[in-house]
Amino acid sequence: PTSGLEARDWSIRGRQGMRCQASPPSSCPLEPEEDPSVHTAGKTLEPQRSCPSTIELRPSPRLTESGLSMVDWHLVKGMKPPRTQREWEAEFRKYQQFPEFKILNRDMTLAEFKFIWYMEYSHRMWGRLVGLAYIVPAAYFWRKGWLSRPMKGCVLALCGLVCFQGLLGWYMVKSGLEEKPDSYDIPRVSQYRLAAHLGSALVLYSASLWTGLSLLLPQHKLPETHQLLRLRRFAHGTTALIFLTALSGAFVAGLDAGLVYNSFPKMGERWIPDDLLAFSPVLKNIFENPTTVQFDHRVLGIASVSAITALYLFSRKVPLPRRARIAVTSLLAVACLQVGLGISTLLLYVPTPLAATHQSGSLALLSTALWLLSELRRAPK
Repeated sequence: PTSGLEARDWSIRGRQGMRCQASPPSSCPLEPEEDPSVHTAGKTLEPQRSCPSTIELRPSPRLTESGLSMVDWHLVKGMKPPRTQREWEAEFRKYQQFPEFKILNRDMTLAEFKFIWYMEYSHRMWGRLVGLAYIVPAAYFWRKGWLSRPMKGCVLALCGLVCFQGLLGWYMVKSGLEEKPDSYDIPRVSQYRLAAHLGSALVLYSASLWTGLSLLLPQHKLPETHQLLRLRRFAHGTTALIFLTALSGAFVAGLDAGLVYNSFPKMGERWIPDDLLAFSPVLKNIFENPTTVQFDHRVLGIASVSAITALYLFSRKVPLPRRARIAVTSLLAVACLQVGLGISTLLLYVPTPLAATHQSGSLALLSTALWLLSELRRAPK
C-alpha cells in the first residue's frame, strides 16, 4: 500500500522506515519506525538550551563581584549549601582569608556574603546540571546503539568539552584567590583565564547547536553557483568575526574596561585616546591595557555589524530559500539590537542588568549566524 504511505506527510522525510506485524493486509497499519537520529538531535539540542543560561549567568557573578565568594571546589560536596548559622559563619571565615575580603570587602556583613555566595553557587549548580544533561542522554543513546560512528565521536567531544569547561572554571577562579604582595589592585580573576572560560563555553554551545541543526533541519539542495560560494565564504568569515567580538568582551569584563571611557562615538574628546599604547611592549596593550581593550571591542563591534550589513546586501543578489532569507534578515536585526545594547551599556556606566543583556545578545547573534550557516551548508553528494 504505497499510496497510503505517499498520502502521509512525514515531518522528516527519507529517515523513517515502515514496520508491520504479520497480519492480514486489511488490518496491517503502517507505522513510522522510531528514528534514533531524531531522538539524538532532540537530546543534543536539549542541553544546548541550558548552555545560554549558563553563559548568561556567568557575567552576573563577575558584574556583582561575587565570583570569588566560593573559595574551594568540590564536585559532589560543593552541591550542598550551608544551612545552619554555624556553617555559614565557617564559610564566611574561609572567605575572609582571601584577598577580595581583605582589600575590597572588609566591612561586609554575613547577610551580604550570603548574597554573593548564592550568586556564584547558582552558576556552579547550573553548570553541573548542564553537564548531566549532556552526559546522561549520551550514555543512554550509546547503550541503546542509536549513535552512528561519527555521532559517537561528536558526543564524546561534547562531553569532553563539558568536563574541560568545569575544570577551566575552577582554574579561572583560582587566579583571583592568589595573594599578590606587589599589587594593590582590586582582586579579580585573570582576564586570560576568563576569556578561555568564555571561549570554551561558546565553542561547546556552538558545536551543540550546529550538531542539532544539522540533524533536524532538512538540507536545501542549492545550486552551487559562484555567487552562492562567495556568500557562504562571506558568512563563515562574518561568523568568525562575531565569535572574536564576543570573546573580546571577556577582556572588557575582566579588566572593567567598560568604565574607562563612557562616551560614544569618541573616547573622551578624541577618536583615538592618548593612552592607547601606554604599556610596553606594545603587544601587551591588546590584552592588558583597559583603554586598548575597550577600543578593540568597539572596533570589532563596528566591524561585525558592517560585515553583517554587507552580507545582507550581498544576499539580496543570490536566490535563496525562504528559511535562509529569514536567517540573514534576522542576523541583521539582532546585530542592530546588539549594537544598541552595547552603546547603552557604555553610556550608562555598565549597569549589571544591561551588561548581562548585552552578553546574552552576543550569544543570540552567534546563534543566528550559525543558523544561517546551517541553511547555506553544502549538500552531501
